[in-house]
This record gives sequence, C-alpha cells and structure tokens, in this order.
Amino acid sequence: MTTHLPVYKKNDVEVMERQRVFQGFFAVDKLTLRHRLYAGGWSKPFPRELFLRGRAAGVLLYDPVLDQVVLVEQFRVGMLCAEQQSPWALELVAGMVDVTESPQEMAAREVLEETGLTIAQSQFICEYYNSPGGCDERISLFYAEVDSSGAGGIHGLAEENEDIRVVVVPRAVAIAAMEQGLINNAMAIIALQWLQIRKMVNAAGAS
Repeated sequence: MTTHLPVYKKNDVEVMERQRVFQGFFAVDKLTLRHRLYAGGWSKPFPRELFLRGRAAGVLLYDPVLDQVVLVEQFRVGMLCAEQQSPWALELVAGMVDVTESPQEMAAREVLEETGLTIAQSQFICEYYNSPGGCDERISLFYAEVDSSGAGGIHGLAEENEDIRVVVVPRAVAIAAMEQGLINNAMAIIALQWLQIRKMVNAAGAS
C-alpha cells in the first residue's frame, strides 16, 4: 500500500503578520501569509482569517450486549439558521481538550459529565480536522463500550449553560437516522460509519 504524502511541509509557509481580531468564547486571528506553489516559486501575500477552537475529542458509546448506542441531544447555535431543521442536534459525547489532559482523559471526563456513565477504557478511531479551510480544530475520536440499561436523564454543567439529554437508541435506529439526515454532524457520522464497518468485518470473520 502506497501512502501519499504532501509535497510541502509547514516551513513552506511564511506567516508575515498575525493579529488577534476577535476574542470571545472563541477567538479569530487574521493572518497575512504566502506559501510555495506547485509550479515553483512563492504565492503573493494574501489574508486569511483563522477561527481558533483548538483540540477536541468525542467518544462513541456502544452497548454490545443490547446493541444500543448512547447519544446526547443539545442546542447548537451553528444550526440556528438551517431551514426547516431543529437546532437541537443528536451527537456523540464530546468536548474541548484542556491543556492539562490528554484527549482520552477528556473523553472519560465528558462521558461522566454528559451521561453519568463511566468508561474503563477507550479505543482510538481516528483524528481529523473539522474544517481546515478556516479553522484549527483537530478532533480525536474514540470508541468505548458501556452498559446502557440505566442510561438516560438530563445532564451537563449549569455553569457552562449545558442542557444535555441522553438518548439511547438501537444501533439500527441510529444508522437509519444518519441515512435520513437526522444525524448530520461529522463526528457522529464518522463514528457510526466506523461502527457499521466494524460490525461487517466481524460478521465476515465469523462466517
């Protein structure tokens, strides 16, 4: 198997100026930069705004005994302008990674805060950039097995304005919701597709 590597690296970009233009719950920097061109030489200097979100992590919670997925539902301001769609999203447990913790530690902490469940260990699925054209957010995705029989209720930290409802659904229902566009965020789609592939591979291996 041949792995494709980019032609250029980080030192083939020159950041000529960087300025913080907004600081709130998140931050935005304005950069003036140039980079090497595939045809040779350098591009002209050009501006880019960079939305700073940092590192995040999410965890797919699955009960292999009951074949159920534990999801969470909460309000998302980014979906407020979507036509004919509720701004309450069905998602994985997820959150921002603190500088003092690893993504796996954050995943365990958020599972407890958002669902009341505990996980002994988690399995790494993948790492990806959510929107690299203008945002630095890098997401680590994990899988963990839980006992979903007692899962449910409302969770979250009031001081962080969290109002999170735990939703437990059969795996087949979660996959159908994804296919129908009811689950429409990248993290949940990636994780559920990974779970389906895992199930297919395991079934093929057992036959």
